[in-house]
Amino acid sequence: MSAPRKRGSGLEEEHVEHVDERWMASYMDMVTVLMCMFIVLFAMSTVDADKFEQLRNSLATGFGQMEAGSVDTAKGVVVPADQVDDTGGLVDLPVTQLDLAKAEVDKLEALKEQMRVNLEARGLAQTVQFEIDERGLTIRLVGSETFFGANSVDLSATAFAVLDAVSPVLASTHYEIAVEGHADVRPPGAPYATNWELSSGRATQVLRRIVESGGVAQERVGAVGFGSARPIANGSSEADLAANRRVDVVVISDQPESVRALIPSVLENYATIPADALPGADAGR
Repeated sequence: MSAPRKRGSGLEEEHVEHVDERWMASYMDMVTVLMCMFIVLFAMSTVDADKFEQLRNSLATGFGQMEAGSVDTAKGVVVPADQVDDTGGLVDLPVTQLDLAKAEVDKLEALKEQMRVNLEARGLAQTVQFEIDERGLTIRLVGSETFFGANSVDLSATAFAVLDAVSPVLASTHYEIAVEGHADVRPPGAPYATNWELSSGRATQVLRRIVESGGVAQERVGAVGFGSARPIANGSSEADLAANRRVDVVVISDQPESVRALIPSVLENYATIPADALPGADAGR
């Protein structure tokens, strides 16, 4: 056997390879980001677990990892849950006072339009003035010479024609009606001692015509004379005096006072609505 080889006295230095360790910095950054992400996810899950579950399911469905079931593609108006009953139908919502005021204005406008059409068919549209306010609808017979003789309560032929045109519409309503006589400030002649007698006599004649010939139920109508106490023109010209010599047939709104107080504000919106879009606009076509 050969003798083992003796190692030399000078040992060779072992070569040590120094490996580049910069990759550890990037690795530690990635681990830090992952840790932050899990902290955020944990925080979300603890705040609202239901919402996190919905988000998780939604993401899983979007990536095809979960069965979505049937998807509702129906079209329509989205209704809040509190407005739907157990059967899926709509619940009855409370009606506001403004809604009632709008509905009342629509009714009064429709009545006015029906009367206007009847008058226009007889060529009498210019003889009557209409006004809607918080009281209701007023049909104004202005100028005593058109409807009555001088210092007289007797109805003229024009007055008969006008009242016969509006009476069918008045008879078809459920509203109460007030017939109000007015006079100018000048004292009347005989046989009337004051303007109260003259104005109330004219109002009574109008009432009799719409009840006896027009079919208006007598329990829904009354007459009153105001004399010269409620003028609509404050001047002393002949035109102002003629405007105050009138008989007003008032269709009285049956809504509560709080609703009637909103009628003027509702009427402001009517000024911006096209005439052919108002209630009853098709009646004259």
